[in-house]
Amino acid sequence: MNRVTIGIAAFFGLAFVLYWQAQVKRSEMDAIKIVGVERPDFIADNLRTIEFNKEGLIASKVTAKHMEHYASSDITHFTEPVYLIYPENGKAQWQLSADRGQLNKQTNKVILENNVIIDAIDIEEPLQSLSTQTVTLDLSTMIGSSEEMVYIEGKGFMIQGLGLHADLNAQKLSLLSKVEGTYEPQ
Repeated sequence: MNRVTIGIAAFFGLAFVLYWQAQVKRSEMDAIKIVGVERPDFIADNLRTIEFNKEGLIASKVTAKHMEHYASSDITHFTEPVYLIYPENGKAQWQLSADRGQLNKQTNKVILENNVIIDAIDIEEPLQSLSTQTVTLDLSTMIGSSEEMVYIEGKGFMIQGLGLHADLNAQKLSLLSKVEGTYEPQ
């Protein structure tokens, strides 16, 4: 064999060895999974959704700036969610908003965090606005709870207290401790 043939054979042999090494490295990288990092199954920006109950009535409306859903845990994360809640009678009564939210479809609970504001839809409602840092709402029972400071504003009164238990279907709300209030007759 002459030098040109040996050179060409050496060149293709070297190219084959390098290609083979690259493929081995790639398959090793594919085999390594980063533990604890889960990617969302789907995402949405500027989300608008309506959920219906078994009777065909609207159960809730949700809007959010950003949403990520993880099918393996059945959890959905929201950025700047706004929930319109429709209790048993099927008429929207409360609007819940926060900086962040999480919906767990297995437990049917929503957790709202950071700058949580619950506003009454009806301007004739005695309780007009409630604010806190965290609220957990069970969508099956429409019972909300919080262990944070809660600030309530209504027609002619302001109340604050630590902890909250609210039954949105029964229209009952209880502050659990350290309750202080101011009443201003109109």
